[in-house]
Amino acid sequence: MSLNAESTAFRSALEVIRAVEPRVADAIGAELADQRESLKLIASENYASPATLLTMGNWFSDKYAEGTVGRRFYAGCQNVDTVEALAAEHARELFGAAHAYVQPHSGIDANLVAFWAILADRVESPALKKAQVRQVNDLTEADWFALRRELGNQRMLGMSLDAGGHLTHGFRPNISGKMFDQRSYGTDPVTGLVDYDKVAEAAREFKPLILVAGYSAYPRKVNFRIMREIADSVGATFMVDMAHFAGLVAGKVFTGDFDPVPHAHIVTTTTHKSLRGPRGGMVLCQPELADQVDRGCPMVLGGPLPHVMAAKAVALAEARRPDFADYAQRIVDNAQALAEGLLRRGGTLVTGGTDNHLVLIDVSGYGLTGRQAEQALLDSGIVTNRNSVPQDPNGAWYTSGIRIGTPALTSRGLGTAQMDETAELIHTVLSQTKPGANPDGTPSKAKYVLDAAVADRVAKQASDLLSGYPLYPAVDLG
Repeated sequence: MSLNAESTAFRSALEVIRAVEPRVADAIGAELADQRESLKLIASENYASPATLLTMGNWFSDKYAEGTVGRRFYAGCQNVDTVEALAAEHARELFGAAHAYVQPHSGIDANLVAFWAILADRVESPALKKAQVRQVNDLTEADWFALRRELGNQRMLGMSLDAGGHLTHGFRPNISGKMFDQRSYGTDPVTGLVDYDKVAEAAREFKPLILVAGYSAYPRKVNFRIMREIADSVGATFMVDMAHFAGLVAGKVFTGDFDPVPHAHIVTTTTHKSLRGPRGGMVLCQPELADQVDRGCPMVLGGPLPHVMAAKAVALAEARRPDFADYAQRIVDNAQALAEGLLRRGGTLVTGGTDNHLVLIDVSGYGLTGRQAEQALLDSGIVTNRNSVPQDPNGAWYTSGIRIGTPALTSRGLGTAQMDETAELIHTVLSQTKPGANPDGTPSKAKYVLDAAVADRVAKQASDLLSGYPLYPAVDLG
């Protein structure tokens, strides 16, 4: 029997790898097998298409291409120019953006590019003007001192980590919390929702240079029109990190006030997660910031990764197809069905539900920490990640929450009925797991007790559920 193109491609690739280091080839095959058998509910993960995956393994990996399209510091980059220009074109058309920069290697890199672009655009000083018109090597020590002093201690207001923000939105141990004089806004202690009046109050008091919106664990929409009005009222640059929900914007599930691109001065994102592309980052911005953003390399980034930019072009082309909008809507339908299934079984959810792709379970109602719940679910074939809840008494390491999301399972074809079955499996594990104790008998925030028979039964049920929705069905590794 002849093999299809996908099977032939991946089998051939593994044969070539195995001839050099068989253990790597075995690990690659094992990873596919594990993902096929696991009920993957990590909100930040997805499954890229075979075309996207194959695009990353090619000769573009061998190229250095510092600079931008048509302005490289290395010769022989004409083909890199082609794929970078295509990726940027698809991004602009997909999101309705004036400018797209597709070089960032990750979401954090994209945010760093945005931060420094805003600083360079907004902060006026003789040293900065000198830096913009002279080569870096020409700056004196006095120039650098003045530049550091001028750029330092600028203010940023972003969503707090325990309210659902990301560590790059000013979390103190992160570089963003060290670059800026930072303050966070939280959510209403009763509803768990963003209180725009409180955000406006904080902005008036703090007067930030940058107001950041976006989230990694907030299960609701954000009104970006209101956030832009708040930013304008204090003269702040409005930045949105849409890494988690970019696919919902691309698929036109989030429109109007909930689409950040028309409202923000600058938008950052990853290209995986709900966008279903390769791991990487991207910046979209208004024209006035384009020149600064395009200086991401060498300002923040090292050499761009042409093979990943090529894969971004493929994934963004896929996202422009009509069926991607249907996929994006099904992500939200599935997340809401999953939330409803958990609520019917007595689960406690932050904000009481979801408007997007993720659900945040407060597992303290089960008497567990997030770390205990995460591991118990993993033992049962359900892959999640622990996450803080607002005002979390267990902190950011042990946490009191579990974050789950539906992009990956939706890519496999599961629907709302299967989300209810998934909710039952999650509830079974959490309700059957008990906190463990340390060797001295004191309560442990990490150890737990779960009957192996329960874990095995749930893992079998999860596997049976997934059997009707094969992952990469066109790929047969033999």
